[in-house]
Amino acid sequence: MTGGILESALTFGFAALGLALAMNLWRLVKGPGVTDRILALDTMVINVIGLIVLAGIAGGSGTSFEAALLLAMVGFIGTVAYAKFLLRGDIVE
Repeated sequence: MTGGILESALTFGFAALGLALAMNLWRLVKGPGVTDRILALDTMVINVIGLIVLAGIAGGSGTSFEAALLLAMVGFIGTVAYAKFLLRGDIVE
């Protein structure tokens, strides 16, 4: 009985994150400003991290959690670097 609940929760989670990715992609393409596009890209990274974690739960793999952690670090560094580039015009001082 609990297996059915877990499968339903995973299906709902995948659907919700897929919808969120679609809406973030729309904001990335149609964003009125560059800051909106940066935020959409950062939110897409967070949604992909959620998808990786859900795939790890569905597959029973512990490796996917390490991949999610690595993507979180790379996504954070990328967002900070892009924001710094917009503010100062260069990344390395």
